[in-house]
Amino acid sequence: MHSELAYEITVLPGTNRDGETEGFDRIVIRPGDTISIVGPTGSGKSAFINDIEVLALDDTVTGRNILVNGAEAPEEMVRDPAKKPIASITQNTRVIADLSVVKFLALHIRARNNDARELISRTIALANEFTGEKIKESVRMSALSGGQTRSLLIADAILIGQTPILLLDEIENAGINKERVITCLREYQKTVIFVTHDPYLALITDRRIVMKNGAVSAVLEPKGRESGIIATVTGMDTSLWDLRERIRAGELISDRQPTAKTTAKKAGVPA
Repeated sequence: MHSELAYEITVLPGTNRDGETEGFDRIVIRPGDTISIVGPTGSGKSAFINDIEVLALDDTVTGRNILVNGAEAPEEMVRDPAKKPIASITQNTRVIADLSVVKFLALHIRARNNDARELISRTIALANEFTGEKIKESVRMSALSGGQTRSLLIADAILIGQTPILLLDEIENAGINKERVITCLREYQKTVIFVTHDPYLALITDRRIVMKNGAVSAVLEPKGRESGIIATVTGMDTSLWDLRERIRAGELISDRQPTAKTTAKKAGVPA
């Protein structure tokens, strides 16, 4: 279990696709940091978080080195997933185990010596805050949609694995309530690194790492200078989530029909 431990990750530079050394000295990711990895398709975003996931020591194609609390990770942390303080959830994550949701979670709990019943209920309830499609205990893992699977695995990493560092690769493509996910991760003081093309996710993180040609080309730290555009994009993102859920529910959307957010605002209540 990792709940009482703090982990600082340091990324030391590798090389780009032309063999040139990346233009930074080191990137330090501290407990509770939120970071987005942005750049064009094929620019090296997923390779960057893969280096962190495997705790690379000049043994990947990028040549980067990843330190944990300022030193090389111990061998048991590299080799034993239960001792690694990192969980990676990607847009391609699927669970092939032919188990029900409740049995899948119970299996993970037993592996970590936690109390089962109450924790399973809390984990499913938290996952259902992230996804518009409610997850039932009895449904098989292999029958969950992509959004349901990612929502459940994020909740599992937070409550059961108690993983301090989460790597989330393009979760916006899974129909997940991003605002609720971000709020929850901050409540639990998780370190989160997003690979994303989503303006909302990119803007609300503490720092943005910009990738180009397989290497880090810039590290941006806005420090509040983007607050105006964040407010605008947050409103747009909330409206799009509301519209998406109404379309999924089978509603016809009139040109003059107000969104749930607009209706709530006029009524003087929170959306």
